[in-house]
Amino acid sequence: MRIRRGVLIPLLVLVLVPTAAAYFQWLAFGLPTVHVPAGGPGVEPHGFPFWLRIGHYLNFLFVILLIRSGLQILAEHPRLYWNVHCTPNSEWLRLTPIEVPTDRVWTAKDDARYLTPWIGLPGYRHSVGLARHWHFLSVLFWVANGLIFVVLLFGTGQWRRLAPTSWSIIPDAWAVFVYYATFHLPPEPNPFYHFNALQQLAYFGAVFVLAPAAILTGPSMSPALTNRFRWYPKLPGNRQIGRSFHFLIMCGFVVFLVAHVTMVVVTGFARNMNQIALGVDEETWFGVIVGLTAIGVVVVLNVLANWSAWRYPRAIQHVAAAVVTPIMNQLLNDVAPVAEFGREDVSPFLWPNGKTPTSAEWRELAANDFRDYRLKVFGLVENPVELSLDDLRAMPKHAQITLHHCIQGWSGIAEWGGVAMADVIALVRPAPEARMAVFRSYGEGKEGGHYYDSHAIENLRLPQSLLAYEMNGEPLTILHGSPLRLRVENQLGFKMVKWIKSIEFVATYKDVGEGEGGYNEDHEYFGELANI
Repeated sequence: MRIRRGVLIPLLVLVLVPTAAAYFQWLAFGLPTVHVPAGGPGVEPHGFPFWLRIGHYLNFLFVILLIRSGLQILAEHPRLYWNVHCTPNSEWLRLTPIEVPTDRVWTAKDDARYLTPWIGLPGYRHSVGLARHWHFLSVLFWVANGLIFVVLLFGTGQWRRLAPTSWSIIPDAWAVFVYYATFHLPPEPNPFYHFNALQQLAYFGAVFVLAPAAILTGPSMSPALTNRFRWYPKLPGNRQIGRSFHFLIMCGFVVFLVAHVTMVVVTGFARNMNQIALGVDEETWFGVIVGLTAIGVVVVLNVLANWSAWRYPRAIQHVAAAVVTPIMNQLLNDVAPVAEFGREDVSPFLWPNGKTPTSAEWRELAANDFRDYRLKVFGLVENPVELSLDDLRAMPKHAQITLHHCIQGWSGIAEWGGVAMADVIALVRPAPEARMAVFRSYGEGKEGGHYYDSHAIENLRLPQSLLAYEMNGEPLTILHGSPLRLRVENQLGFKMVKWIKSIEFVATYKDVGEGEGGYNEDHEYFGELANI
């Protein structure tokens, strides 16, 4: 791991200065007085009702699933940036020992890291498709559980146990922190009736700060949302700042969980487990057994999540498509991409990806500068055509400077020039039953066979969907898809087929390949959901 000094020093200051101040206060003035609120049966609200206890354990389950699947997604591009162009060596955090080599082609796929299944969900390398399924499934249930939890908090008055009502909580929380930082235990109120001030602030922060921040920063990485509402990723600064904040928020949850579990153990394990597991203020072993059993269930469910991901990956893919895709499509499908950038925003580097074609046919075309190249457009169309590059250049040219979103997490801005897919569609006139267009590549897939992907025709008619033959004012390079590549700016990059060989209009993608809609969908279990 490598973290830039400009980030490491402020983080160390953030941790060390308060700790040093706490030690100074203890050594110079002694431990401070801690205000302990009175507690007893007459205090309202008190205790932990059944809905709160269930919500607490469900939240624990979903947060663990989110953290583990999120780490797996991060392992696909284990670098975090403050800039949007993701140029190698500009990252502020590098979670890989590898520096990008300069003596050979190094693709974003090469840069992915192995993650043990003990940590990642599902673990290993190149499993971002399954990780995303678990992440999105977990986040939907986590958000639903959180909304119910918050509604009940305010509906029952339990919110008063979390929300500060006086500024006196700040000095009270500092006093408690001095005890903890110097390895002393402060006088503790009975949490069945009151939390100490620092505990209250921590719970308030987890529920009302970290959780909303996680929900808001997640969509800042959606191509459909950010390329429609350019102001949204600007809220944190840009897409990569949003990604970095999303990671830091996850770190905040990890710190909270570690501190929370530690304090449950050291401040009266049996009593605390009885309170949160059974809702009683007692110190019996029954509450400990029930509480540990609930934690064991969470562990078992995580093991089953890993097992199902590797034993039944297609089933996980289909469950996610049935549950997540309809919800996300309702939120994102109607937002046509319009965001564009200026030439000054063009990235100095755009990560290459994909397997460069090696077939004799493609090598012969490339050797002749693609003068013999013909794009075959066929299928359910009235006017099948074969178009040379000159034919394509003779059609109206469209140019756009847009932000590329890779499913692995990196991004970059480039200027693309080419033919609008709407013009190609108008030229070939698809039949009424045609719903999809399948783009086949000269490039090979990782598992063998040629790469392909499919798009809904209605999406290809949007203004920012084009067949690009230029990048940044120059003909496409081999690394970036020459002679022709697809741009569909409300989709993730794996949908934008490079080295295009042909386009076939079909009624459904179910009869193509393995029937999942694309090569990565077939072989790496990517979801059909590519707008977030």
